[in-house]
Amino acid sequence: MILCANFKANKTRQETRAYMAVVESFVSVNEIEDTIIVFPPFTALEHIPRNVLIGVQNAYPAQNGAYTGEIALEQLEEFDVKTILIGHSERRHILGETQEQIAAKFRFFAEQDFAIVYCVGEPLAVREQGDEALMRYIDAQCEGIDLGYPDLILAYEPVWAIGTGLTPTNEQIEVVHAALRFKTTAPLLYGGSVKVDNAGEIMALQNVDGVLVGSASLSAHDFCEMIAQAAELNTDIGV
Repeated sequence: MILCANFKANKTRQETRAYMAVVESFVSVNEIEDTIIVFPPFTALEHIPRNVLIGVQNAYPAQNGAYTGEIALEQLEEFDVKTILIGHSERRHILGETQEQIAAKFRFFAEQDFAIVYCVGEPLAVREQGDEALMRYIDAQCEGIDLGYPDLILAYEPVWAIGTGLTPTNEQIEVVHAALRFKTTAPLLYGGSVKVDNAGEIMALQNVDGVLVGSASLSAHDFCEMIAQAAELNTDIGV
């Protein structure tokens, strides 16, 4: 399983340090073998040994340069970061990133051998049109993306479920993940109002290889509980 915590624009450096101490201790004490990735804000990046992967929520596809307000590869190298989140719906819908820009970012960081968590997902209006319309929408979000990239992790996050408390039915999640499995052999994550109460059930679904968690991951205790649920699932299936 792969469990990702996306802090978005939350937590200070001090709060992140405290959070990481709890999660890293939990992972160590419980001998967790699943992949755990935390995406803190840029201000909380530190170059210290960890047993949990640290990724960035965004970066500009350049070594460095005149890109006011952006973080580029040179800054990531200082912290030895090699994992990035690309295509999140908030980057698409709030900050206006186009598919062309997203694909360029994907190509750049793939060339730098980054592990890429790539997000796709539909708004409610598309969901209401049915599965065919939904998959056409997701297909468009995969334009210019190498779905065979060996360090790809594909995350399905229906836009209407992010931060709303709403989630698709288990059957709806399985239908989308089954369709995505035909497109790629990459691990498939589900995201969108994942929380302690439903994480284990979601991770047990067919073709779901983990979760990308937003607001519910801000509690170190809750995120550790989700990690424990994944470990229990591994035991149940004999992993």
